Amino acid sequence: MITRTIGQRFLYCKYELNLVGLFLQGPRVIVVGPTDSGKSTLSRMLLSWAAKQGWKPTFVDLDIGQGSITKPGCIAATPVELPIDPVEGIPLDMPLVYFHGHVTPSANVELYKVLVKELAQVLEGRFAGNVESRAAGMVINTMGWIEGVGYELLLHAIDAFNATVVLVLGQVSVFLLEKLWSMLRDVLKGKANVDVVKLQKSGGVVSRNAKVRQKARGSRIREYFYGPVNDLSPHSNTANFSDLLIYRIGGGPQAPRSALPVGAEPVSDRLRVAPVIVNQDLHHLVLAVSFAKEPDEIMSSNIAGFIWVTDINFESKKITYLAPSAGNLPGKYLIVGNLTWCE
Repeated sequence: MITRTIGQRFLYCKYELNLVGLFLQGPRVIVVGPTDSGKSTLSRMLLSWAAKQGWKPTFVDLDIGQGSITKPGCIAATPVELPIDPVEGIPLDMPLVYFHGHVTPSANVELYKVLVKELAQVLEGRFAGNVESRAAGMVINTMGWIEGVGYELLLHAIDAFNATVVLVLGQVSVFLLEKLWSMLRDVLKGKANVDVVKLQKSGGVVSRNAKVRQKARGSRIREYFYGPVNDLSPHSNTANFSDLLIYRIGGGPQAPRSALPVGAEPVSDRLRVAPVIVNQDLHHLVLAVSFAKEPDEIMSSNIAGFIWVTDINFESKKITYLAPSAGNLPGKYLIVGNLTWCE
């Protein structure tokens, strides 16, 4: 029923666009709910349904714990022109990717909010110059953290992307579904043209424990380097310590104790972009390659790709890493979080 309702919006928008050539806004559907409630599956269904109707909706993935578009630790968006293949997954012709560096927003809530806002603003800019993309709308997948700060982050995403349809998926507990739906309905009732719809999760959705989710994250990272069916051949490359410009977002206190009033404690600046000296802690970490031209552009710049640190030799001062291809990296700035992988 929900796919039919949203589908009617797509078709109505398409009809009006073809009839009078108006600059219309397509549906912006955000899917929310607890972990393992079927959010990713429903998002793919809606995207595939729209693509079958000739639309090119934008898929936005805000779930940094799993990563439906690219690797975990990122928020991303990409247009979907064809129904999603169950093996090949989502095509990545023109993805927008921002690196949080962690598998949960709680590791740096401030950074997560900044990246969500940045992604939303970039998409708005693209829609302003592309009538077809704007009319096709978007489907936004979210994380499973729905209480406390997690709930605040959901509201932030709804506002940032100007969502027009909020789909609330339930888990085993009906109480969680009712509570989340009621809270969202109440807080959004003042917004015009925003529908909050309650749905029961599909019977085919199963709950996963932390170990299974961790294994799934590892599979997603491996898939980035080796392909979904081992059809890619990544390259091992070596670089001097001095050649790598590595940064961490949220590194260190904002000011030393000596610069603070007596008795005051230093407060960590969660948005500070700080250089990182190569050390043993980088071993087995996944680093993002930024398109930034300067360090102060790192937070607002798209990600070109990723590398995986496989070895660090302190005697020769060289670092060995795995990359999707040979040759120089597409950007000179690397971003590190705490995303690890052991092959």
